[in-house]
Amino acid sequence: MPAYTFAFSGFAVPDIDAARTFYRDTLGLTVTDAMMGQLSIDLPGGGWVLVYPKPDHTPATYTMLNLEVDDIDAAVDELTSRGVAFERYEGFGQDERGIARGIAHNQGPDIAWCTDPAGNIIAVLQNPPDDDA
Repeated sequence: MPAYTFAFSGFAVPDIDAARTFYRDTLGLTVTDAMMGQLSIDLPGGGWVLVYPKPDHTPATYTMLNLEVDDIDAAVDELTSRGVAFERYEGFGQDERGIARGIAHNQGPDIAWCTDPAGNIIAVLQNPPDDDA
């Protein structure tokens, strides 16, 4: 096996300026300009993701980025106040805020989905508390 020294992920957007504004000003992440017109987004807890321009970009049909929070209700309310619209997906039983409540039903995290200006899907989620018993 190769001796990997570092790893990172990346995704495309058609408009780097719109992505910079959304990820920095709306989501509150640290965004820096990288070489060749790309962006680097620092991820909470370490690591980063590269965002690169692709004029003919087609958004994926799956979640591109997961952002974990301690309080999903507060996070969704804050992001909604910043203009983020949360998606509704059939079969997930989302509440009026767009949150699928998995914790109360022992079915995983509470989760809400939104998209960036390019249509890339982002999840905001709150994991169940650790069961140390």
